[in-house]
Order: sequence, then C-alpha cells, then structure tokens
Amino acid sequence: MPLRKQWRDLDRETVARAPDRPGVYELGDGDGTVLAVESGILRDELKTALAYGDGEQVRWEETHTRQQAADLAADHRDRLE
Repeated sequence: MPLRKQWRDLDRETVARAPDRPGVYELGDGDGTVLAVESGILRDELKTALAYGDGEQVRWEETHTRQQAADLAADHRDRLE
C-alpha cells in the first residue's frame, strides 16, 4: 500500500522543505511508479537521493523515531512485493 501523500518533484526546493526528522519515504519515477521505499532522517536521505538521481518524485511520512521509520519501511516493502 503506497503512502497516502501527494508526489512532489525530487528537486532542491523539495529537499530544502523536507523535515529534519525521521521518516519513511518513497522514490518514484515520472509516472508515479514506486522505485524504492527507504527510511532515515528525511532531509539527509533526500539530499543523497537527489545527488544520485535515484528518482524523479518523492513522498514521505514523518515518524517519531528512526526505529519506527525503519519498521514502517520494511512493512511497506513487504506489501509491495
């Protein structure tokens, strides 16, 4: 089940607006197909994804802890398979 958030372009502006908090995020292609589901400190993770060109779009959900983000990401990846 995908995150219930709207896709945003993965660009410098989006990364600058990303929270500096833990969360789970999806990277997508231009058509909205999920390419990856990851977790971590959102702004840091998205900076890396942008630098490596890992996707064209992104959407995320904040969590309270890194562990909660990792658990949600693992659960989400299992559902995509």
